[in-house]
Amino acid sequence: MTTTRDNTIDIAVLDGSFADEATQAAVRVSNQLAFQAAGKTASGSDKTNLFDLDRVSLENFFEEKLGEKRFRAHQVMKWIHHRYVTDFNDMTDLGKVLRAKLELHAEVRAPMVIFDKASSDGTHKWLLGMDPKNAIEAVFIPDKGRGTLCVSSQVGCALNCQFCSTATQGFNRNLSTAEIIGQVWVAARHLGNVPHQQRKLTNVVMMGMGEPLMNFDNVVRAMSIMRDDLGYGLANKRVTLSTAGMVPMIDRLGEESDVSLAVSLHAASDELRTELVPLNKKYPIAELMAACQRYVQRKPRSSITFEYTLMKGVNDQPVHARQLARLMRQFDNAVQMKDAGKVNLIPFNPFPGTRFERSTEEDIRAFQKLLLDSHVLTMVRRTRGDDIDAACGQLKGQVMDRTRRQADFRKTLQSQGIDDAA
Repeated sequence: MTTTRDNTIDIAVLDGSFADEATQAAVRVSNQLAFQAAGKTASGSDKTNLFDLDRVSLENFFEEKLGEKRFRAHQVMKWIHHRYVTDFNDMTDLGKVLRAKLELHAEVRAPMVIFDKASSDGTHKWLLGMDPKNAIEAVFIPDKGRGTLCVSSQVGCALNCQFCSTATQGFNRNLSTAEIIGQVWVAARHLGNVPHQQRKLTNVVMMGMGEPLMNFDNVVRAMSIMRDDLGYGLANKRVTLSTAGMVPMIDRLGEESDVSLAVSLHAASDELRTELVPLNKKYPIAELMAACQRYVQRKPRSSITFEYTLMKGVNDQPVHARQLARLMRQFDNAVQMKDAGKVNLIPFNPFPGTRFERSTEEDIRAFQKLLLDSHVLTMVRRTRGDDIDAACGQLKGQVMDRTRRQADFRKTLQSQGIDDAA
């Protein structure tokens, strides 16, 4: 049922192939034993995982911990992020003494691939083990002239947005920097990506499982590695962080990092947005838009993408489009820049047990036209990877929930006669 090979664990139960509880339990136990046998548990080593360190931190590690020159950190970063080498003995331009020091004090430990899946449209999804009890998903979306990786920041999500599949699994913990950048490493290695040469991974979006700004330090450090020439060499504008509206952290992000910002808006009135995105009760739209204004003003000529998931009969009517158009015009006027706010319309991607439905194609196009006629730059995101549950809002990993949301959602499924193992 479970095989380990090339740092990979294949587990059919997590892909829904096994339905009976006894088989699921057996495979989960086997999975945990495989993690432990491979030495992959998060707490099983006192060595420093070099995936946790950006350039400055790695330079300090070499100088202070190993007593080595700081430039050695640059060599190791290239071995890890450009050549995907994790064995210090294979880093041939390092001396034997240094390699021995690294073996004693450090490791390069990527998340374990539990399974990966390709969609008919070229989208690719990985289920990655973070520890014996938790797993997350990352998704690569190829397109003409670009390849975008959607990366997770938490195991589950601490927020409870009503239309998101991830929210139904509850929340366990934040991901470490190593677990975040490890997703990029796994995908880039799979793709044969060579930074600055054969660039197949051109964009990274922090839009996977979790609210990135609730894991601020680890996310910012990981994005630093993504943008570093010794890391993945991505331009600042090609790394995007998506938030549900953590107002104080948007301000901090503007001070400490330089990446593109996307805001999950989904409604232009407080009453409806609070229903869909409970965080709005703490940070209502006026406060959120003021924070977005400050973000743009710190970064001249930048714009913000406002994500708007269209749900049938909920937020897809002409009155909602007019409210959104008015909000976008107010934002442009506040920052005194045309198209300071761009709207990305996302057709809702259904999942078992949800009460929401996707808007009709006619309503989606009518909504877009109304915004365009109001001079609001608006795109419709094409649904990708929905045949492997890799579309926006569909990501689900394996979460040892610390909340009651997962149990409550299972009860909802049972009341509807839906088998959640299917």
